[in-house]
Amino acid sequence: MSTDRTDPVMPIAVGVDVGGTFTDATLVHAGRIYTVKVPTTREDHGRGVMDAVGAVIGAAGVGAHQVARIAHGMTVGTNALLEGTLARTALVATRGFGDVLELRRQDRADLYRLSAAHPAPVVPHSLVVEAVERCGPDGPIVALDPEEAQRVADAVRALGVEAVAICLLFSFRYPRHEQDLAAALATAVPGVHVSLSSQVLAEIREYERAATTAVDAALTPLLGSYLARLAERTGAAGLPAPEVMQSNGGLIDLVTATRHASRTVLSGPAAGVIGAALWARAERIAHALSFDMGGTSCDVALISQGEPGRSAGTQINGHPLHLPMLDIQTVSAGGGSIAWADSGGALRVGPQSAGARPGPAAYGHGGTAPTVTDAQVVLGRVGSVGTPGRETPLDAELAARAVDGLAGRLGLGRAPCAEGIIRVANHEMARALRIVSVERGVHPAGATLVAFGGAGPLHACEVADLLGIGRVIAPACAGVLAALGTLIAGERRDWVQTVLLGLIDSAGLAAALAPLLERASAALPGASIEVSADCRFVGQAHALTVAWPGHVDASVLATAFRDAHTARYGDADARAPIEVVSLRVAAARPGAVPEIDTGAVGAPIAGPTAIDMAGATLWVPDDWTSRACADDSYDIRRDGTAAAWTR
Repeated sequence: MSTDRTDPVMPIAVGVDVGGTFTDATLVHAGRIYTVKVPTTREDHGRGVMDAVGAVIGAAGVGAHQVARIAHGMTVGTNALLEGTLARTALVATRGFGDVLELRRQDRADLYRLSAAHPAPVVPHSLVVEAVERCGPDGPIVALDPEEAQRVADAVRALGVEAVAICLLFSFRYPRHEQDLAAALATAVPGVHVSLSSQVLAEIREYERAATTAVDAALTPLLGSYLARLAERTGAAGLPAPEVMQSNGGLIDLVTATRHASRTVLSGPAAGVIGAALWARAERIAHALSFDMGGTSCDVALISQGEPGRSAGTQINGHPLHLPMLDIQTVSAGGGSIAWADSGGALRVGPQSAGARPGPAAYGHGGTAPTVTDAQVVLGRVGSVGTPGRETPLDAELAARAVDGLAGRLGLGRAPCAEGIIRVANHEMARALRIVSVERGVHPAGATLVAFGGAGPLHACEVADLLGIGRVIAPACAGVLAALGTLIAGERRDWVQTVLLGLIDSAGLAAALAPLLERASAALPGASIEVSADCRFVGQAHALTVAWPGHVDASVLATAFRDAHTARYGDADARAPIEVVSLRVAAARPGAVPEIDTGAVGAPIAGPTAIDMAGATLWVPDDWTSRACADDSYDIRRDGTAAAWTR
């Protein structure tokens, strides 16, 4: 049999996900899934990626030349935003609007804590250059002449920056001035990366557009450098260049990813949600809550009818990112999160993490601070952790010593302190789950928790108890599900364009939608096309996004909007005029979705008990019962609830 990458009979795919503590890899070949976990090399993520790829290829017994594709999810962009390790970036703004990043929306960081402050802007004011130009919605008011464009380019060159964000007034309607400035910069400062707001986010709301463009500019040189080095490494190893997971749950090619890094900020978490959605669809679950707890953080999302929720943006470390993405909430609660006592003597967990090195004290790599993992070891719920090629027992004595130090400061015994650490972490994660359920109109008690990540199944049942949830699913490959999610994900592209047209203007809407549909068809030929619209009643400040088949009469959109408004706010004025703020178009091609068999194969096992899984441990507490499934997943039910076994 041919081993060429183009051989349709034996395609071999590798998925890699880089987390804060571990880098996971999966390989699908001949109907089998192979998995590995290796420590994340935080000083050089690419080295850990190659370690993981090499290990999983070796485990499967295949050669590098047989690998058809590599799909890559990561936290490079997220970590850079959290740690502030960004490229030196300049902002070019319309004259008089250079303070847009500092003024934000003139709101307080915290409504009731007057001392709370917003984080510093991605671009400090000393790196802002104002351009003498002005556009309105219909075109130039003050034209940008060539001499002014050259002056701006010379000013940027004198700043010695690595990247430039250009955000001019009304560029989402009239992008010519941004394009002219980009051309001048290409000549004056060759090699500098330039992000145009008209390309990054062609939407209204000046601050969000400027902030998103600044983040895109500040991240892209870093991501571009990382991906270029990774492509060199994969090429030298005889492997294909990686495809990159986006925040919207779809893959893009490496070259496209290097142009706009902001699209990949939630790359890793999005891959996990895609993996969880596979099991939600297989089980025909109406509402599932994706619960991904790793070593550094916990990511949660709502999955309805097998489809993840979507959002038009999020905030990371106080910086808004206004782009199409999966609706994911993240909290700093992971297995490596450090427990500590605050000045008032209260037990706290996170946001600091022990990471991969030194890691939790139980790892034996020199860590001394008590972590969530150490608390689990003290309570006897977990006894080993996967490392490349072998099972390494955790050191219970080192874990106990770390927990004892904190217990002494709190005046607690060892076991009560360990239980307290876990309880604090669980409540923090339950809070995030309430955000993606209760605040989206779904009561968590009626949902199923899909738990994965290295620590997810260990905490899932106790978190479910806090929310009144009676059923938990721990998918097969739970410890590396995000890596598997990168293989399941298909390709996806999103476009958005502000139009500000009345719903009665059918011709105007059709004319505005046509170029978006053309771009979608050209980018992904043969893909399915989804159209939606941000609508509001005239006079409202914010809009609701509703699905709209673009070929259907606008009256269908009006009905859909009023239904959505009633569902969200309780009523909808049948006579009030409606306007379309922005049009959204997505093109998607599905990935290769594996067949999974969730039929029960084992007898029910009552808790308390610990069950080893691939890269994770499942803890079944008192009053819970677990059953193994044919695909190596587990179905866990709370005893005494109305939820009955269905298989």
